[in-house]
Amino acid sequence: MSILIVDDSRFNLRLLKSILQEEGFSNILTATSAMEAFRLMGIHEDGIVTVAQESQGPPTDVELILMDVIMPEIDGIEACRRIKAHPKGADLPIIIVTSNTDNKKMIEEAFAAGATDYIPKPLNKVELLARIHNALALKREMDRRKQREKELLEVTRQLEEANRKLERLTTQDDLTGIANRRHFNRYLAREWARAVRERQGLALILIDIDSFKPYNDHYGHPAGDECLIKVARILQQTAKRPTDLVARYGGEEFAVVLPHTSLEGAAIVAEQMRELVAGLKIEHQYARAEKHITISAGVAATLPEKTQDARVLLQAADEALYAAKKAGRD
Repeated sequence: MSILIVDDSRFNLRLLKSILQEEGFSNILTATSAMEAFRLMGIHEDGIVTVAQESQGPPTDVELILMDVIMPEIDGIEACRRIKAHPKGADLPIIIVTSNTDNKKMIEEAFAAGATDYIPKPLNKVELLARIHNALALKREMDRRKQREKELLEVTRQLEEANRKLERLTTQDDLTGIANRRHFNRYLAREWARAVRERQGLALILIDIDSFKPYNDHYGHPAGDECLIKVARILQQTAKRPTDLVARYGGEEFAVVLPHTSLEGAAIVAEQMRELVAGLKIEHQYARAEKHITISAGVAATLPEKTQDARVLLQAADEALYAAKKAGRD
């Protein structure tokens, strides 16, 4: 990192540079005008880096600027304002060097333009170096704090991402990507409580893939997993409302929660699901009903009461599913 001295007097430039070098500062840049300072920093006079500037090489990293006030074309106060308005200079300490310390209005304008401090002329070496060291110490502390804030934001982002992944792991079935049994249980209990409060109907569909064990045994577990994924996808696509929940209930069992739904409405959804799964035509030579994958569904609906809980609905849907299986599947 460099210290940049901006002064149209070459005598002042040499003097300041000599003082800084004696103090041990080695990376010192000098500019005789605001425009030259802008070019060194890669800042156009209007705050834009131009192609011509880029062709001169990469801009120099500056840690502190000593800026004379009285300069031709663009004075030190206006130069300070433009530098502080640019992202490169927003946090850069700028010490104004002036012989006109009696002009309070000028000092106020310098601070309003973003100056960090000012040093009177003629220069006092001890005071100059003390103010430079203080400004650099403050800048480096601000840089450390910004870096810590940046690191904290990154840690926070990573923690939030980890929490989202954890939430997915606790609510999502690994294989099919739909809700898992745990999420289903919580969702059904929540919707039951909501239905009690709002006096609204609640429906449930329990679904089982017919003759799935023979399918797994003869076609292999990878084929069985692919079958589960395809069926889950169809069920998910059929339950269209945001409040509908499709979950993997067991090995080859699925459950569909349908809030604000009557028995007739839930039966229509279940029939659509049965037709669409059959329409996949997934070969199953060892099935009892058809020579392709089919599902059986049990549908139940109720107007929840405070004196009951969701187990009533689950039991009714399970009994209906058993009846569908016993009646011949599909």
